[in-house]
Amino acid sequence: MPTPFSTHTGRILPLDRINVDTDQIIPKLFLKRIERTGFGQFLFNDWRFLPDGSPNPEFILNQKQYEGATILMAGDNFGCGSSREHAPWALQDFGFRVIIAPSFADIFYNNCFKNGLLPIVLPESVVQRLLADAAGQPQTSLTIDINAQTVTEADGTSHDFEVDSFRKEFIQKGLDEIGWTLQYEADITTYENSRA
Repeated sequence: MPTPFSTHTGRILPLDRINVDTDQIIPKLFLKRIERTGFGQFLFNDWRFLPDGSPNPEFILNQKQYEGATILMAGDNFGCGSSREHAPWALQDFGFRVIIAPSFADIFYNNCFKNGLLPIVLPESVVQRLLADAAGQPQTSLTIDINAQTVTEADGTSHDFEVDSFRKEFIQKGLDEIGWTLQYEADITTYENSRA
C-alpha cells in the first residue's frame, strides 16, 4: 500500500524536458517484475547510463547536488506514451513523492494517485521559474500541503493546485483502488448477506 501523507517538504530535481514518455521513465526492457518495488534502479535508464553502463555525468539524476531530491519538476506533457503503471512505481521507488509539471498525460496522471505519487499541475510560468531556481540553487525546496492544496516556496510564496476529492483521499490515506474499496468491507458484507 502507498504511504499516506498530508504535507511534504522536499528538494526539487529540475528535469527541464517536455514530452517525457513512460518508455523514457522506465524502458520496456525492465518490465519483467510483478512487484511494485525494484524499478527505481532503472529509472530514466537510457539517460542515466552511457552505452558502456557507466553513469552519464551530464544527466541530472547523477549529479551529487540533487541527491535525495523528492520533488521532480518537469516540462509539459509528462508521462505521455504507453499506459504502463511501472512508470509511477519506478519514480516512487527511486524516492520521489511529488511530480510537478504544467501538464500530464491522463493515464499517467491517474496511475500516480493509485500508487501514492502526487502529480501537481502548476502554470508553465511558475514551473519554468522554479526549474531555473533549482538549476541555479540545488537546495531549492518546496512544501506541499495536500489538505490546503498548496505548493509553498521557501520565501512563503504559495501556489494553489487543483485535485478532486476522490484522488486527494488516495494520497491522504495511502490508498489504492483495492484499499479504498476495503474501507467499505462491512457495508459490502452486509449488502451481500442481505441478498442471500
